[in-house]
Amino acid sequence: MGSWTQTVTAKVLGIGVLALLMTIPLMQVSGLVGERQQLREAAVKQIAQGWGGKQVLGGPVLTVPTIRQVVVAANQPPQVQGGSESMLADELKVDVAMAVQTRSYGIYSVPVFVSTVKLHAQFRAQDLAQYRRASNTQWQGSKAELRLPIGDLRGLQEVSDLRINGRQSRFESSADRLGPWPNVVVPIDLDALDGQPIDVEISLKLAGTETLQLLPLARSTDVAMRAPWSDPSFIGGALPLEHQVDARGFSAHWHQLDLNRNYGQRWDDAGDGLDKALQASTFGVQLYQPVDVYQRNVRAGKYGLLFIAMTFVAFFLFEVLKRLRVHPVQYLLVGAALATFYVVLLALSEQIGFGPAYALAAAAVALIVGGYAMAVLRARRAGLLLGGVLGLIYAMLYGLIAAEQYALLIGAVVLLAMVALMMYLTRRIDWYAYVPTSAGPPAAIMGKS
Repeated sequence: MGSWTQTVTAKVLGIGVLALLMTIPLMQVSGLVGERQQLREAAVKQIAQGWGGKQVLGGPVLTVPTIRQVVVAANQPPQVQGGSESMLADELKVDVAMAVQTRSYGIYSVPVFVSTVKLHAQFRAQDLAQYRRASNTQWQGSKAELRLPIGDLRGLQEVSDLRINGRQSRFESSADRLGPWPNVVVPIDLDALDGQPIDVEISLKLAGTETLQLLPLARSTDVAMRAPWSDPSFIGGALPLEHQVDARGFSAHWHQLDLNRNYGQRWDDAGDGLDKALQASTFGVQLYQPVDVYQRNVRAGKYGLLFIAMTFVAFFLFEVLKRLRVHPVQYLLVGAALATFYVVLLALSEQIGFGPAYALAAAAVALIVGGYAMAVLRARRAGLLLGGVLGLIYAMLYGLIAAEQYALLIGAVVLLAMVALMMYLTRRIDWYAYVPTSAGPPAAIMGKS
């Protein structure tokens, strides 16, 4: 009577342990994908340094220096304390036309853009008078300025037109910031306006990488955007009211009110908590790359252990149903070939794209494992069948990767079907039986069922 370790049950447990051991190389592959992603991000930063990074563009903000009397002690005269207050326009209209191209750094490519922006903002005279009366400070109206926040000033290529109440002006650089973003500024004398509204027209070209977002810095913000990019991802605190996407590109329209955000039309620049509120209100578009090879490699790797286990089960079924003998080292070699698939897939997909790389890597591994199975199982038909099963498994995995929204549903159905198939094929196996110590001749093996 043989040892319990030679039973079919022990064999199954041993195969399970071997499958779990294969998580080690799979984790190494996952780390390699993460490392390659970091290299791509470094390439994006390198391109952005000379072109302009992810861009944020706001409307003009009117900032007025203020002074107030502060009592420090009862026996001392009050001290003068300086500060500033900012206020937003009543109406802001932005028209953005993006020209998109792809820049490469080494083997990595990144979408970049140059956006032609036409911006019109209006500050109502009654709003300015109301804010001045409501302030508990003294305005220094002759020293006021209009500030235009821009996410990355390196991308500001040209200011072709800047008019304030019809008069030509020009921006100046500034060390001041609006939230986390730098500004360009233009001085304006409120005292000289004599109660008139402020009408601002700006035309500029702004370059950036991958993302362009807008800030709703007005009581009513209206944005129209278009670009020849067929895979936009609308991001931020507001989705467009209307959008059209086709093979030629996209167009989108946003309309935001002051009621849609959690900061007001006017604030004291000494206050806290404004930065997060401003960042939460941004909205815009990301030039999404649907063929991102790293996202697909990550998704493929998530199913690695499942498909290694399924291949081991296929070997085990041949071993038991055909009364063959497969050594644990041979299982490990098959597992190593399956794990190598993910390395080959990553390396090829960076060069020729994910689809062709997947087909080549899957075909190579299926041929290797199928040929090895012919030698191990000593049966040509068994090797061909296992190679075909492995090819079917990889085809199923590609379907799971491609079906982003239905991947969970498809995976659950496939897993249930595989479990049901294994239960059917092993329904008559005696799990207390002993594993055969040797295999019969190939003809006898293939003649049994």
